[in-house]
Amino acid sequence: MTVRQKFVLFIFSSSALIVALAMFSTNALWAFIVIAPIIIIGTIDMLQTKHSIRRLYPVIGRFRYLLESFRDEIQQYFVESDTSGMPIPREFRSLVYQRAKGARDTRPFGTIFDVNRAGYEWVNHSMQPKHLTDFNPRVKFGGPDCKQPYMASPLNISAMSYGALSKNAIMSLNRGAKLGGFSHNTGEGSLSPYHLEHGGDIVWQIGTGYFGCRDDKGNFNPETFKTNAARDVVKMIEIKLSQGAKPGHGGILPAAKLTEEIAAIRHVPMGKDVVSPPAHTAFSTPTGLLDFVKQLRDLSDGKPVGFKLCIGRRDEFLGICKAMIETGITPDFITVDGGEGGTGAAPTEMTNSVGTPIKDALIFVNNSLIGFGLKDKIRIIASGKMLSAFHILRAIALGADAVNSARGMMLSLGCIQARTCNSDHCPTGIATQNPSRNKAIVVTDKSQRVANFHKETVTNLVELIGAAGLSSLEQLEPRHINRRVQGTDVKNYAQLYPVINAGCLLDSNTIPDMFYEDMKQANPASW
Repeated sequence: MTVRQKFVLFIFSSSALIVALAMFSTNALWAFIVIAPIIIIGTIDMLQTKHSIRRLYPVIGRFRYLLESFRDEIQQYFVESDTSGMPIPREFRSLVYQRAKGARDTRPFGTIFDVNRAGYEWVNHSMQPKHLTDFNPRVKFGGPDCKQPYMASPLNISAMSYGALSKNAIMSLNRGAKLGGFSHNTGEGSLSPYHLEHGGDIVWQIGTGYFGCRDDKGNFNPETFKTNAARDVVKMIEIKLSQGAKPGHGGILPAAKLTEEIAAIRHVPMGKDVVSPPAHTAFSTPTGLLDFVKQLRDLSDGKPVGFKLCIGRRDEFLGICKAMIETGITPDFITVDGGEGGTGAAPTEMTNSVGTPIKDALIFVNNSLIGFGLKDKIRIIASGKMLSAFHILRAIALGADAVNSARGMMLSLGCIQARTCNSDHCPTGIATQNPSRNKAIVVTDKSQRVANFHKETVTNLVELIGAAGLSSLEQLEPRHINRRVQGTDVKNYAQLYPVINAGCLLDSNTIPDMFYEDMKQANPASW
């Protein structure tokens, strides 16, 4: 007998029993107060046609949806271990929280990581460690054509737009950047009043929607760009080609999160999802990209200009490098985003299965610039799950000059990894435009936490450099980072990821085998 049949039997038998008992005492009819709602709900379940579970399991089938509604909370608070949580394990979430709050961040009783597993990584210390005292290292951004170079921190706030984040979250991030002396990337949603209110250093990102510098048709507007780029707080300009969360897809701001204020800032209509096109309209070739870089640098009076991308087809990036050689135009920096995804709302397939992961992308970009003899002119920024000092150390060893963190900075604001960023129901008020929710973000408190997280992480980065016997970030090399390949087979990054010879990609006779086919396909005049 099925549950559905049993429920029908329950309806008739319980009703008959109550009626029979009512013959002896009318008080028995009060039982219908309990039974009637169950019968009504069960009948509705059996008659509805959308949910087979409810049709087959009337009433009790609803408990599935109830349990599913708080499955994520059960998973996070009671099931996952300190190292098994995804996308970010509790070990690193706790680390960010502790540093942001100024709480004790040390660990007793040894590491909880399995140091014998394949993939475990570490840095070796020196028998003569250095006692470093400069806990505010700087990285110079600005190539030979830059008139206003920027001295950046090795850790900065990655691209997150106003609209995706609440105004209080944006103000907290920017005030934190001001307090800590590091930069805040606007994301492609453009400059908003909340990016400007507290005076933190800004990296203005220009996406395919040209928000903040577009005309009525959505095309790039040089005059509007020039006005905004002239602001003192705008230190660098970043052209977004693609991002790790959804490479090749463009950006999405759901209509549910679009307010009249955001629509005015972005110059878009109300009532529709704000979708940035997958590709730019201001250029369509590698050479065109570099011409656009030069145009923005000229319009901004020589501020550093670079571009951000998630590495996809290798030949297309090599085409950009070839265009740099042909035109003599080089960006001041390249931001390499990992395909691990980020804070943005994205189709599942894009997040899970498109784009090169950050480590592989960083290795490729670094080698490409070295192979074309461009590495000394262009800074590399790595973006993708940068949460601890070791994550930064590892990225720098692979060729990065600085890193950007989005999720780390969100956690420092109080994000609990609820993963509801795309619903406008963020439980902490960070990724929502709901006024009743985002008022929970107290700017003076949260901004200090952002600054604390940055300071403690950079301090620990400097201490790692000193422990390795080095005097500066520039001395860090691939050989300093070790990885257990399998069992007792341990190799350092120099052995695992050999660096190609400087200038070898400029001569067809010296192109390494791993680059040969991609170099044949690379075209500076076309993607």
